[in-house]
Amino acid sequence: MSTDVLSLYKKMTRWPAGHWLFSRAICWNAPYFASISPRFESLEPGRCSATMRHRRKITNHLGTVHAIAMCNLAELTGGVMTDVSIPRSMRWIPVGMSVEYLKKAVGSVRAVATPAAPIVESDSAYDLPVDVVVTDPAGDTVFRARIAMRVSPKPKRG
Repeated sequence: MSTDVLSLYKKMTRWPAGHWLFSRAICWNAPYFASISPRFESLEPGRCSATMRHRRKITNHLGTVHAIAMCNLAELTGGVMTDVSIPRSMRWIPVGMSVEYLKKAVGSVRAVATPAAPIVESDSAYDLPVDVVVTDPAGDTVFRARIAMRVSPKPKRG
């Protein structure tokens, strides 16, 4: 899967509107994330960045970006980064997330996900911490998340 997603990204982003098209393809595969209308900016092993425009549907009663919309963006970028970074023999699933809301988020926000520990191939499952930092248009950090990704060997197929 990881090579497939990264290959798809590299292929699609060469096209006009390719980042938009890749973002739609990811949301087609994981439909819940379409609710935040993300736009992937960059993707490589060990790093993923995506943006989310400030629109009414992700706004809270204060007129700022809703906290859960930022959680969704964090989980999306953390998951896609993990997917393209782990060895092909491994699989992943998020098992927990801790978040910090540091400042009211106004305007389009940008999330960058990176692993907080080395990614290794293993015969047993392990928890991989993934850090996600979300910034506002001024570059100020408005939100931080640490996602625990359970990385485990894919089952042997017989």
